[in-house]
Amino acid sequence: MRIGLGNDVHRLVPDRKLILGGETIPFHKGLLGHSDADVLVHAICDSLLGAAALGDIGMHFSDRDPAYKNIYSIELLKKTNLMIQQKGFTILNLDATIFAEAPKLSPYYEKMKKNIADTLQIKPDMVNIKSTTTEGLGFVGVGEGMAAMCIVLIE
Repeated sequence: MRIGLGNDVHRLVPDRKLILGGETIPFHKGLLGHSDADVLVHAICDSLLGAAALGDIGMHFSDRDPAYKNIYSIELLKKTNLMIQQKGFTILNLDATIFAEAPKLSPYYEKMKKNIADTLQIKPDMVNIKSTTTEGLGFVGVGEGMAAMCIVLIE
């Protein structure tokens, strides 16, 4: 068995869709990035790549590569899953936390879990998603950005 830890951060800006866990969430700001900037999916990709000793998301999906400009991050997760499968690994479970002051994300957990589980070809009960605020502290607390962390167990 192997464990992997991933994290990601992105700035919140106007005139962008907010996409988390492959789900578009109504909000007046979205995350800025080369791709759709889905911090949750990026953290999951990094945790999987780390557990399989395959480097990190930037190694495989460079923000300098035009092929990934505005890409739906679920597509990156599909590619990541294929990489770990090719090394003979299967996912046992993953646990992820989104750090965001707003909006309230709990109404979207089940849809995000389904998107992620379907993409990874695992059961939804092997995916846990939660969120927390930073009590007004730091860039997350003042609404300048969002972050996510994920830990995954593979065998």
